Amino acid sequence: MLKTFGSPHQYVQGPGALAQLGACAAALGARRPFVIVDTGILNVLQPALMRGLGDLAADTTCVAFAGECTRAEIERLSGLAATAGADLIVGVGGGKTIDSAKGVRIQCGKPIFIVPTIASNDSPTSRLVVLYTQEHAVDAVLRMPTNPDLVLVDTDVLVKAPERFFVSGIGDALSKKFEAEQCIGSRRNNFYDAQAPLLAQAVANLCYDIVRQDAESALNAVRRKQADDAFERTVEATILLSGLAFENAGLSISHSLTRGLSAVPGSAGALHGEQVAFGLLVQLLLEGKSADFMADLVAFYERVGLPRSLTALGFQGDPAEAADTIARITWERAPYIGAFTFPLDQGRLAAAILETHQSNS
Repeated sequence: MLKTFGSPHQYVQGPGALAQLGACAAALGARRPFVIVDTGILNVLQPALMRGLGDLAADTTCVAFAGECTRAEIERLSGLAATAGADLIVGVGGGKTIDSAKGVRIQCGKPIFIVPTIASNDSPTSRLVVLYTQEHAVDAVLRMPTNPDLVLVDTDVLVKAPERFFVSGIGDALSKKFEAEQCIGSRRNNFYDAQAPLLAQAVANLCYDIVRQDAESALNAVRRKQADDAFERTVEATILLSGLAFENAGLSISHSLTRGLSAVPGSAGALHGEQVAFGLLVQLLLEGKSADFMADLVAFYERVGLPRSLTALGFQGDPAEAADTIARITWERAPYIGAFTFPLDQGRLAAAILETHQSNS
């Protein structure tokens, strides 16, 4: 059985990294960048982007992302990129802006740079595109032919983003160690349709270790809006290591549950990493982790502000009914629900969702 490891062609992280944007684009031979920017930060960040592009700024087209990564939005942006004669796509913003830029890269066949402005999940490094419906439910997952040509992470920008997004990134990263163990243990293929190399689990383990060691100190940096070593390490874990881990090892229950959670009113409005964090508690319960292990992890959740129940995710209503709905939709739609080494069926999944909610409410 073949093993495959993939990654971005280049990863650059640090304070003031935006200043490298033009040099990186020119090194690729780009002359007409097409920049897709999250609407909420367009006015704030556009001057720094143009300075970073340098001589390429005059021939750059900058457009605002409409707010949801749908098929229609990707078609709209792809048309604008074609009209502009773009030879480089640059996605600047959060996960949905980034995924929309990736969708344009698929349509146009041009190189792509990713510039995250929040550390809310690990989408910047991957070739995956998560499409949503207008109702904000997961629609489909597409794949770019390759990973991004560049991931440019300016920590001066990220440290000023709202704390909730940073905490979401912590939640998304925490699961990778355990999901990797389940995928590798069940001999499921990774996202390159191959078996995971040894490096994949090592990266996933390191990601977990760094988050547990540094995330709480990093949160203080976010509150001060001043990056420090703990913040830099945590960002590297939540963006780079987390992304390499999931794509090269695979996903399991924690991420599968986002299919069901994103289809239930209330929890559908939670951030991706918040949903994953709750999903991890469900997965670990199904794995039969010890009470001491679970108590330690739940205490960490409490300290950093991660959701531990359906209520904390925003759900209001009958939790038993919600658990059944989440389990059913997950079972029907999640492609990696079978990446698990323990006996599992829809009923057992629903029971674990409800138990996780009740024990943490």
